[in-house]
Amino acid sequence: MVVSIPTNSPLHPAQVEHVRALLPTLDAAQSMWLSGFLAACAQGSSVVAGGCEVHVLCASQTGNAERLAKKLGALLTEHGHRSTVWAMREVKVAQLKKMGFVCVIASTHGEGEPPDNGRALHELLHSARAPKLDGMRYAVLSLGDCSYPLFCQTGIDFDQRFAALGAQRLRDRVDCDVDYDDAAAQWMNDLVRIFGSAAAPHVQVVAQEERVPAVVYSRAHPWQATVLENTNLNGRGSDRETRHIALSLDGSSLVYEPGDCIGIFPHNDPALVQDILDVLDWDGDAVVALPKSDVRVSLREALGKHLEITVVSKSLLNNVQAYSAHEQLHAMMQAGQEAVVKAYVSGIDVLDVLRDFAPWTFSPEVFVGLLRKLPPRLYSIASSQRANADEVHVTIRAVRYASRGRVRHGVCSVYCAERVQPGDTVSMYVHTNANFKLPPSHDTPIIMVGPGTGVAPFRAFMEEREAVGARGDAWLFFGDRHFVTDFLYQTEWQRWLHKGVLTKLDVAFSRDGDRKVYVQHRMRAQASALYAWLERGAVLYVCGDASAMARDVHAALLAVVQEQGGMSEAEAVAYVEQLIAQQRYQRDVY
Repeated sequence: MVVSIPTNSPLHPAQVEHVRALLPTLDAAQSMWLSGFLAACAQGSSVVAGGCEVHVLCASQTGNAERLAKKLGALLTEHGHRSTVWAMREVKVAQLKKMGFVCVIASTHGEGEPPDNGRALHELLHSARAPKLDGMRYAVLSLGDCSYPLFCQTGIDFDQRFAALGAQRLRDRVDCDVDYDDAAAQWMNDLVRIFGSAAAPHVQVVAQEERVPAVVYSRAHPWQATVLENTNLNGRGSDRETRHIALSLDGSSLVYEPGDCIGIFPHNDPALVQDILDVLDWDGDAVVALPKSDVRVSLREALGKHLEITVVSKSLLNNVQAYSAHEQLHAMMQAGQEAVVKAYVSGIDVLDVLRDFAPWTFSPEVFVGLLRKLPPRLYSIASSQRANADEVHVTIRAVRYASRGRVRHGVCSVYCAERVQPGDTVSMYVHTNANFKLPPSHDTPIIMVGPGTGVAPFRAFMEEREAVGARGDAWLFFGDRHFVTDFLYQTEWQRWLHKGVLTKLDVAFSRDGDRKVYVQHRMRAQASALYAWLERGAVLYVCGDASAMARDVHAALLAVVQEQGGMSEAEAVAYVEQLIAQQRYQRDVY
């Protein structure tokens, strides 16, 4: 196919030369796409003087997608294009229909669900009201976690729906695991090459988050924080262990706001590492190269500090099956066995796989190359920087459970509970979460629902509101198992209640009565007051477990709105959706 550049093309001359140089390298499919691209440019609908008009749409729950969207927007601007970064909740149908060039960055939340700020657009595109998008050219970057069955499902959904509605891909979708920096950087570089440069010389985006000489601490370059305090919040006799950990930020220049998180880079359990070495009969002092790196370390250090060994995914099983002759493994990885794989990987670790499907033919070097990088774990910040200038606090519940005759440990939670002491250092960074923030006005009432460790960000909220002298009402719903042993930060809540910083406190201790009572039951019992607070503009926050608590709380909210507002079920759903659109219903669930 012959590609011609329209004479009325408004492309910048530098872009035209870039296209001419590219033509001999294209195959038939690429040539067809480029012809459509140039025809669209000739129409002028998405090209501005000197460059293209590009819309970057993000669906973000914890802030990763939003951060990448802003980085892409800045990069496109740097290259002479006009870029607009949108949170998906801001996009209306009429606006979407007019967007010529669109870059989507979407995370997947929960079990394949879109983030709260992307749900409305996701539902629109899958409804009868979905618009025709045959004038759009788009690209999708999808963020996810391959340990979940519906890996990157939200990005897949947007990619498929845009195509079904007539839009054409600028490039194939990229699905990123938790270690997304390199893949995201390559996707951005590809888009810069596609759009060309209408201004400054081409400068590649890099996976590292900083390109300035000054030391800026981030996920790519974490701060080594000294542990100031590590105490158990649970009382004697509790079957739970919840640690309050204070970390020093002195000298880091790190800043945070209530609602943000910190990422902690954990170390794996040394006993588990030794078990893996024993089952494979390998020497832990053998030297191996870390994946995608020139760094060489001992095998023990690689497994202990750098690689994920406690989570098993379908992707990992696919990678290792070539090194085992075990018939059961190969049968399980056949098409149509997805349910079997999902059931198998639940609650197991790499040691289980090594034992189940031995013997293995890989070398230590090959084995470490099959494992994914050990990702940081995110924890809601439990402090206000106004009240704790050089510190950051987190609330971490140690996870321990039995499976297949062995006690399993949460990687980061037990690392912090058992192997981190005051005076030690941990690698950490601040993770901004723009989708979970106090209202701009200190007079706005807030309702906080945070059972268990979900109460952490609300401690930060209260410290902040106290520090600034906020006058708005505040209501906390807290729940756990037992009042005597599990009332996290009890004296602080009571002090804030006495001072008036906290207006109302409702608690639910599920194991203290004849029947189990949870926070959603307290919400239903306070239905009239809860609805009245919403009607006068309160912002509702929910933090904690996504699999059960968040769903139950959401159902309780819908029931309260329907009952107290005299609404139909559909009207109650619309009311709650409006709260989300107005950022008056914010969730930090995991």
